[in-house]
Amino acid sequence: YFQFNSNIHMKKIVTQEVTEQSKAIHRAFDSNTDFTTLHEPSSRSGPSADTLAKLEQLKQDGYIILRDVLSEDYIRQLRDATTPYFGQTGRNIFEGTSTNRVYGLLAKSRVFDKLAALPAVTALCDQLLEPNYLLTAFQAINILPGETPQPFHYDDQFCKISRPRAPLGVAAIFAIDEFTATNGATMVIPGSHKWGDKTPTKEDIARAIPVVMPRGSAVFFLATLWHAGGRNTSNKPRFALTTQYCQPFIRPQENQILVVPPEEVPELSPKLQSLIGYSIHPPFIGHCNGLHPLKKIAMLTAKPKL
Repeated sequence: YFQFNSNIHMKKIVTQEVTEQSKAIHRAFDSNTDFTTLHEPSSRSGPSADTLAKLEQLKQDGYIILRDVLSEDYIRQLRDATTPYFGQTGRNIFEGTSTNRVYGLLAKSRVFDKLAALPAVTALCDQLLEPNYLLTAFQAINILPGETPQPFHYDDQFCKISRPRAPLGVAAIFAIDEFTATNGATMVIPGSHKWGDKTPTKEDIARAIPVVMPRGSAVFFLATLWHAGGRNTSNKPRFALTTQYCQPFIRPQENQILVVPPEEVPELSPKLQSLIGYSIHPPFIGHCNGLHPLKKIAMLTAKPKL
């Protein structure tokens, strides 16, 4: 049975060692440190008491609710930036044949940048994932009235490594509309992140609970937790945005380097550049022709000399 964050002091030492190792390899691999961008933990002095409490709840249940992480003004901005793309419904029962899904959000508006690197979420990612972790998926999910339940699944299911084990990723689902028991709230099976290689039985699914939460809140969960989008029996859509993160040695679901045009990469914060893949994970994962990927971007976007 896996354990995580059982020794915060040891994790801090290991994280520091990984960071120093990464810096040293960057210097040896590419001596121009101007373009060395590391995704380092946001809390240099260790996790706060609040973060530790959340980690303990995650260890027990596999998920937590983060309340009031989005302001009403930011919710409006996110809605305005997303709804013009609500035209097509899903191609199968997993996407949802009565669900709007919008991918490639970082190419559609800079409004989404803040959500992809939201401190309330990355503070937990910093403790659960290695430095240089990646944004594996970022999408809008608008469950329409009449939608049927999504099949239960866990997010790192495509990694063929036997369970029980530590999660290879985490996810956050943000409620742009209130999540209720009838409008398609995410269903979770508490404690299922501890399971071995089993699938949910009818009895397991019967004890799944809807993540009921107010608009502006988020459910954060481990990639080993069994969950599903719920049935929408209401007369209104249920709009959500989800950011998902994976270990830096895992291939992301969504190719963010192709999603974001090269000329827009310099507009992103260093943290977001790293999240979408513009970083080097030790010893040299992610290089481009022997160079840090940001050097390649600088070459591609450099203005010709007159």
